[in-house]
Amino acid sequence: MNTNKLYFIFAAMLPLVLSLMSCSGSKIESDASGTFEATEVIVSAEATGKILSFTAEEGTVLEAGQTVGVVDSTQLYLRKKQLLANTKSVESRRPEIGKQIASLQQQIATQKTEKRRFENLVKAGAANQKQLDDINSGLALLERQLVAQQSSLSTSDRGLIEDASAFKAQIDQLNDQLAKCRIVNPLSGTVLTKYVEPNEVTAQGKPLYKIADTENMKLRAYITNAQLSQIKLGQTVKVYIDKGDNDSKEYSGKIEWISDKAEFTPKTIQTKDERANLVYAVKIAVKNDGLIKIGMYGEVKFGQ
Repeated sequence: MNTNKLYFIFAAMLPLVLSLMSCSGSKIESDASGTFEATEVIVSAEATGKILSFTAEEGTVLEAGQTVGVVDSTQLYLRKKQLLANTKSVESRRPEIGKQIASLQQQIATQKTEKRRFENLVKAGAANQKQLDDINSGLALLERQLVAQQSSLSTSDRGLIEDASAFKAQIDQLNDQLAKCRIVNPLSGTVLTKYVEPNEVTAQGKPLYKIADTENMKLRAYITNAQLSQIKLGQTVKVYIDKGDNDSKEYSGKIEWISDKAEFTPKTIQTKDERANLVYAVKIAVKNDGLIKIGMYGEVKFGQ
């Protein structure tokens, strides 16, 4: 008798229990679904040498422009010192044109004074024309010597300037190579993988670590052809992630890319119309609060 009573009580309460279970396990009716991804960058070495320090660790958050390591630059520094010495030596050999032609300029000035004096004497009949002609010839010779010396000194000076410029260009090149010995993080994000350790020898172009911009996530979802007319670039949508215990968290997202080509539905993705074979990929930008992870499943609702 007690067993029968328990049976009837359970039978009476069963609809209520099922109703409660249905409410607690209800899910958001989304328009599309997909997985989250982030912009990933593989940072490679720009210099060859021994890694003296390297602080990028997996899981750490780095800022853009932050120095995370140093590659040995001893040989580059020594080459730069040598080029600086060569530049200084070349510049010290540049002729002081003004001082080297000063003597000839003084002789020309004296000769011109003599010319004016003898011109007056010739006019007064106190000197003959032959003396004035000799002075003019001497003056012309000195002026030709001055022009020749100026040309020679200028040519020599230009050659030394070009030599110094070549050395300075090599120094600029070394400065650039020295700057690249510092491993600078290119973007703010989280280190996903590191490929090297301190004291290893790296080479130009060798991967050092992979970093992702986890602050700005993108949900790659798939929609059917019928849903294309419901969305547009820049449209604000609602994005949901599963928090567990049949709970979800809502985010605001913005559609930033819509594929112009249809593709077959990925096996891991469910669309609103499960019978659809061809779907279009869309990317929705979402600001991450730390809960969204790469590869996490997400859902999106286009309407209000």
